[in-house]
Amino acid sequence: MEIQIQPMGTYQTNCYIVTIDNKDIIIDPGVSATQWVISHIQNPVAILNTHGHFDHVWSNRDLQNKLKIPLYTPKDDAFMLRDDPFNQGTPSSKPDILVNGDEEFDINGIKIKYRHFPGHTAGNSIIEIGDIWFSGDFLFEGSIGRWDFPYSNGEEMIKSLKKAMSIEKDFTLYPGHGISTTLKKEQRVIPQWIEYVKNTL
Repeated sequence: MEIQIQPMGTYQTNCYIVTIDNKDIIIDPGVSATQWVISHIQNPVAILNTHGHFDHVWSNRDLQNKLKIPLYTPKDDAFMLRDDPFNQGTPSSKPDILVNGDEEFDINGIKIKYRHFPGHTAGNSIIEIGDIWFSGDFLFEGSIGRWDFPYSNGEEMIKSLKKAMSIEKDFTLYPGHGISTTLKKEQRVIPQWIEYVKNTL
């Protein structure tokens, strides 16, 4: 597996290109991602969104139109792609496949698993490929995604953090912002975040 990373836009949102067996999967194409993506792929097969926030989905439509490949998005966040609820001027896009919670896919022979961790958004998910998690805005190095935005939910975030604590296998985490980490490392600080979120409710 080869992983290419490029932070995009004001929020430096990580766009990923994952190449397995000469097939490219694009994860979270954010603001102005199109040119970078096109210049770094050879055989694109899918676009995957971890969630629906504008800085992770901005270039969805442009890449769909240019590459003619399917877009996968958590179904509970699809309205964000359509309606631009934060009035950012996000180009609207329509998923080809709506991901329903925890769901697995075979994309051209590549096994992809969505794990649903709502809280940051209703559909917020990580994308699991082998022993790698593309964790979007759920887990970062030493931190977690915000739960105080419109359409966020602190109670759901607590449930998701507890769910993450229950996973015994370790994964390398590539987050939506910042540098990579591991699940085991973050499990050492997640209990503190659970208590912190509780105190804000």
